[in-house]
Amino acid sequence: MYLCKMFKNKLTYFFLSLAVVLLAASCSDYQKLLKSTDYELKFEKAVEYYEKEDYYRSQSLLEELRSIYRGTEKAEKISYYTAYCSYGLGELSLAAYLFKDFAAQYPSSEHVEEVEFLAAYCYYLISPEESLEQAYTHAAIAELQIFIEKYPESEKRTEAEELIDKLQFKLETKAFNNAYLYFNIGDYKAAITSMKLVLADFPDTKYREDILFTIVKSSYMLAENSVIAKKKERYKNTIDAYFTFVDNFPESKNLKEAEKFYNNSLKYIDN
Repeated sequence: MYLCKMFKNKLTYFFLSLAVVLLAASCSDYQKLLKSTDYELKFEKAVEYYEKEDYYRSQSLLEELRSIYRGTEKAEKISYYTAYCSYGLGELSLAAYLFKDFAAQYPSSEHVEEVEFLAAYCYYLISPEESLEQAYTHAAIAELQIFIEKYPESEKRTEAEELIDKLQFKLETKAFNNAYLYFNIGDYKAAITSMKLVLADFPDTKYREDILFTIVKSSYMLAENSVIAKKKERYKNTIDAYFTFVDNFPESKNLKEAEKFYNNSLKYIDN
């Protein structure tokens, strides 16, 4: 048992040592390659590293080769691989720029449709959660819409449309949450105005039911907290909001609560 364990430890040590030696040799070869002026070899190795998904090494070589081969047949391939290296390394802003630059530099390339989709997709990936600034979300939607218009028959069209839907929902969520903040702090007039703006901006929003119900609830709370001179008019507004809500969502889970606001509003007006 002891001999078996000792042999196992020695074997582990041997393989670890071998891995260290191979890694050192690999690093040494790469450093020599960086100093080399054999640009054909550098290009071959850059492609080799790229195919092995060693994007960092590939990128380092390609960046030097871009200026060396500018204006030659290899320039297109170098630009293409460089953009993909940035994408592979998660440098999404740079990758988006490089994909767009590739499309501008080589408009007749067989890769143009591919890179234009990827440029838009990079913006989609950069788009932050809904609580944050949404500049990249708007940019992603714009780029994806341009892609769909430019390539209506593309096999990526369905995916592009699905991405737009996700981005739109993110914008809807941010707008709805911002509007609901007014309700939470008791600024019911601002809540009503903000909710109506969300509907105007996103008429097909998935939050439509919640928005219409929040308008009913906010209208009622505004009436409840109003001075006598304004109460009657605001209870009437609550009734109008209730009918709009019920017409749109007659089976809503919030129907009973909405009916309570409606009935209380009627009682006040009738008295």
